[in-house]
Amino acid sequence: MSNLRNLRTFLAIAHHGSFSEAAEQVSLTQAAVSFQMRALEQELGRPLFERSGRMSVLSPAGRELLPEIQRLVEHYDRLRMRHAEPGELAGSVAFGAIVSCMGILSRAVSQLKRDHPALDVRVFAGKAAELSSRVLSGELDAAIVVESARPAKGLRFTAMYQEPLVAVAPASCAARSAREALSGRAFLRFDRSERTGRLIDQALRRLKWPVEEFLELNSIETLVELVRQEVGVTLLPRLHHASWENDSELSVLPLGHEHVNMARVIGMVERTENSRRDITETLYASCARHSRQRTAA
Repeated sequence: MSNLRNLRTFLAIAHHGSFSEAAEQVSLTQAAVSFQMRALEQELGRPLFERSGRMSVLSPAGRELLPEIQRLVEHYDRLRMRHAEPGELAGSVAFGAIVSCMGILSRAVSQLKRDHPALDVRVFAGKAAELSSRVLSGELDAAIVVESARPAKGLRFTAMYQEPLVAVAPASCAARSAREALSGRAFLRFDRSERTGRLIDQALRRLKWPVEEFLELNSIETLVELVRQEVGVTLLPRLHHASWENDSELSVLPLGHEHVNMARVIGMVERTENSRRDITETLYASCARHSRQRTAA
């Protein structure tokens, strides 16, 4: 019977889509990964991958086996956990968050570690789509992300809070409304390949506000810094933890009451069939509590 390391390697390839990236993830050479997968395919009597150039996608048989292998690895991990007292959480877990939510996740994880010292927690940062994919593959137990317009089958998203879209302009800007601030000035756009960027693009199309495209970046913090330097103006979600309104170099303008529902939704994504539900529910409660505390402050 194949050992668990072969199955973990299979899951890594399923997530990354290539033997080379999976090899780095599981700390093996690419040759060793290829040997493991040939042995696994031979043992299971079916091809698990369809190779095209440097990419390796799951074959129909591989896709069929993926959830079963996921459950098998998770079950083994549960067996390895030391016996926990009633109400105590123990074992190894991995959580992720988009960069702008790392503060809330880090505080929640710190609280979890204090309350449950037997937990071994790893934390990762990444883009929302990437993190959701890693949750689906079983690489992460849960992640704090932006809600997707097209949720993947097998994932559950639980909303935590909203971040309304606002125009951010230099303090020297004399505009009295978001539309006025964005009109006729160099527009600094957030990356449209990410969920937040697509939401902003949809909002601009819906509002029918013309903008003068200048730069497109994938960092909210960098965009705000460029605004401080009077390079241009931007439209961004008003970050939950940010204090832009108190920044003497910035002018923050809401979209207006008629556009109040234009916001990105932040929440926790986990697998619908999740054997670590006790831990992910505790994480969600802690993140939600810290987000409320931040709002109150």
